[in-house]
Amino acid sequence: MRKIPAPLSEFDLIAQLFAPMAGEGALGLLDDAALLKPSPGTDLVLTKDALVEGVHFFPDDPPASIARKALRVNLSDLAAKGAVPKGFLLALGRGARQDDAWLAAFAAGLAEDSRAYAVPLLGGDTVKTGQAFFSITALGEVAAGRMVMRQGGEVGDFLYVSGTIGDGALGLRLRLDSSADWVKRLQPEHRAYLDDRYLHPQPRVALAPALLAHARGAMDISDGLVGDGDKLAARLGRRFDVDAVPLSPAVRAAIALEPSLLDVALTGGDDYEILAAIPPENAVAFEERALRSGVPVTKIGALSPIDSGAEWRTRDGLIRDFVCRSYRHF
Repeated sequence: MRKIPAPLSEFDLIAQLFAPMAGEGALGLLDDAALLKPSPGTDLVLTKDALVEGVHFFPDDPPASIARKALRVNLSDLAAKGAVPKGFLLALGRGARQDDAWLAAFAAGLAEDSRAYAVPLLGGDTVKTGQAFFSITALGEVAAGRMVMRQGGEVGDFLYVSGTIGDGALGLRLRLDSSADWVKRLQPEHRAYLDDRYLHPQPRVALAPALLAHARGAMDISDGLVGDGDKLAARLGRRFDVDAVPLSPAVRAAIALEPSLLDVALTGGDDYEILAAIPPENAVAFEERALRSGVPVTKIGALSPIDSGAEWRTRDGLIRDFVCRSYRHF
């Protein structure tokens, strides 16, 4: 009888799959901690996000895609702070579905993105769990005292958003309800685009220098544009132009088939784009630098006095209300 090989041990898993992507300071993943020396004149920026099976990813999602998303959502946070990625720590909770072949594919996807974004693995932990999870802590550097705060904006600042909004939220929606009429009527290339945008967010790392040079406030959009706009301007009022929000052809096609999906696009989350408050005198320079970086940006509103509240207005003068303003975990 053919003998079934035993699963990789914790130490073999680290040595074979993860040590090859370890960077300077990781000490070959042979120690209990990493050693990182910040560059002179910089501050460390740290961020952490977790992906949990059944909450942030589907059990049948490709392992390499899960790995990429786990890293990229953290890089998105660093980009919003104007920080340069320097490394990351990984906590891996291995569930029953994650056999050696699955983990090898996960590690391959993670290694590919680690190289692409020049952000090495510095260390972490591996455990066995009933439900898989992957938690990454990403570290970046920014010039001392220069980190772009979430709520640094002031009255009169223009509000800009990168990329397009709603792709990830509608990608998730079509995965959750593939039998919906709008899903069945949507062109195959649009379904594929939305699915890919949900699986593979695009962290706007290239936009970080433009934010550092010109933004007063910024954050990445993970829980929905409307709700995250509330967070960015928590101490101010804000006015948004609904019709100015950039939407991809796939999202526009979906909304044409089912108009209620506009609310999903604006509040559903999974965008991982950047929302930034830019002083009017910096607007042209910001747009030009963003263009040179290859990241499209669109002006969608402005910050206003706190007594003006939060207003989402269409070009025909109607004010749009939202039953739910963002995704909430609990």
